[in-house]
Amino acid sequence: MKSILDAILSGTATAEDFAGLAIPESYRAVTVHKDEEHLFDGLPTKEKDPRRSLHVEDVPLPELGPGEALVAVMASSVNYNTVWTSIFEPVSTFGFLERYGRINPLAKRHDLPYHQVGSDLSGVVLRTGPGVHTWKPGDEVVAHCLSVELESPLGHNDTMLDPEQRIWGFETNFGGLAQIALVKANQLLHKPAHLTWEEAAVPGLVNSTAYRQLVSRNGAGMKQGDLVLIWGASGGLGSYATQMALNGGATPVCVVSSPEKAEICRRMGAELIIDRSANGYKFWQDEHTQDQKEWRRLGADIRALTGGDDVDIVFEHPGRETFGASVYVARKGGTIVTCASTSGYLHEYDNRFLWMNLKRIVGSHFANYREAWEANRLIARGKVHPTLSKSYALEDTAQAAYDVHRNLHQGKVGVLALAPEEGLGVRDEELRAQHLDAINRFRDI
Repeated sequence: MKSILDAILSGTATAEDFAGLAIPESYRAVTVHKDEEHLFDGLPTKEKDPRRSLHVEDVPLPELGPGEALVAVMASSVNYNTVWTSIFEPVSTFGFLERYGRINPLAKRHDLPYHQVGSDLSGVVLRTGPGVHTWKPGDEVVAHCLSVELESPLGHNDTMLDPEQRIWGFETNFGGLAQIALVKANQLLHKPAHLTWEEAAVPGLVNSTAYRQLVSRNGAGMKQGDLVLIWGASGGLGSYATQMALNGGATPVCVVSSPEKAEICRRMGAELIIDRSANGYKFWQDEHTQDQKEWRRLGADIRALTGGDDVDIVFEHPGRETFGASVYVARKGGTIVTCASTSGYLHEYDNRFLWMNLKRIVGSHFANYREAWEANRLIARGKVHPTLSKSYALEDTAQAAYDVHRNLHQGKVGVLALAPEEGLGVRDEELRAQHLDAINRFRDI
């Protein structure tokens, strides 16, 4: 990998130079093993330790197919889907790979006894397959994680509706937590030139997810003047929703779980903040019974902040723990837009508050190519900034996943793959200087 890294670090290598580089037959990657998918059977979720299941090892270079690209990965990040993969919840991802492998001979490559994980990257194109004309070796890129086949008419109005839509590195193999990744060419976007490799790597999944969920007409369709309740507003997903609300003329009502996280939101520019731990909300009396008095208490606390108004949109991703409260606190005619469900998928709410108040629940999942492009453009123009709190070496990815699993992190955590250190990869120093204060402020979270 040394010659590849030398070419990238030089900053002067041409497309011809990159095309002439030899690509190694193997590389380092973060994997889980199929023969360990029952490793944590019988353990509670919190006791399942990614440090036992995530491996960093040499894997063979995958075959490059039509419409695809091999990318030298300079940096990546840990998303919650990496945690799910590592603890084999809610299901083992090898089932995804097996089903994908059955759809065509090219997809069969993904059905392996190991799973190379990761749904973000920043890096440099090394090779492109037949039919790729927009991208060439040497292009500096980030990748969004939507993998689609585009052979069904159902996906051509919104590619997220493609029946063969998958999340790369989670439901497919050869993901971004590695020195080399295999992507479809229509996953690629230009790397924001004012960011370092690790800064550019972390927004992709969460920034695009937040854009579709909150801004896009496929999600909540946020408009100027909206009040938006954002759960986990300082976290990997919520921090981007908070920025988009502020940029879009809406007012975020940020729900956090500590004074430190409240301060993060203030540094982003938010003013209306609820510390749920300090307020002691207990939305569930026990495992089976929710407490509507607590929903009403949350609603009263929101109105105390907003001057008496209920929120127009609830940006909902914790799931089971908060969903009943989210449905309750949205205004009459309001929207609850939901994804992820990190506290549990089986939601319960009182439908009277939904149907009698003409509210709507919108499901949202990642983003189509156009939405990912729009979200990346916000980053490239310095309108939204990466919320990177810490970077780990590739060899320490298991610890990074453990920290995310135990909520020991803030914002997003990055992973250096080929990048030998932080701070490399900036190509537009002038634009970086314009936004340096904000970049540093968001990095310091």
